[in-house]
Amino acid sequence: MKKIGIWMDKQKCDFVVFENGLERSSTIASELEFFNPKGGARSKTKWGPQDVVQDSKYLEREKHQLRRYFENIVNLIKDADQIALFGPAEAADRFFRDIKENNPDLAKKIKSNERVDSMTHNQFKALARETLNI
Repeated sequence: MKKIGIWMDKQKCDFVVFENGLERSSTIASELEFFNPKGGARSKTKWGPQDVVQDSKYLEREKHQLRRYFENIVNLIKDADQIALFGPAEAADRFFRDIKENNPDLAKKIKSNERVDSMTHNQFKALARETLNI
């Protein structure tokens, strides 16, 4: 039986795989660009026009990059029997919603989806063992 614990945020995804009494870990980097939109500056003349920041371009690019990141993760976990999902912010929740929408069979294998703050790798492995009853 293959059980997988996942701790993810927008920067990286840590895996711990428990299978046949063995344990292995790996990490995937998200390759997500962190945008700091610049703009909104005024012109040099008094009461002149303002430049508008096009947030929609940044958000659309981020959406596509997240989609690729989630697809990479799904390809690695699709043969799991049980999955425990952890994360400090919205990335894990977004991933869970994406799986429910696009891979309902895989969504049934997710045993828990918990919000946890950043933790050491050993703390993460212990939490995954506890959640997956290993």
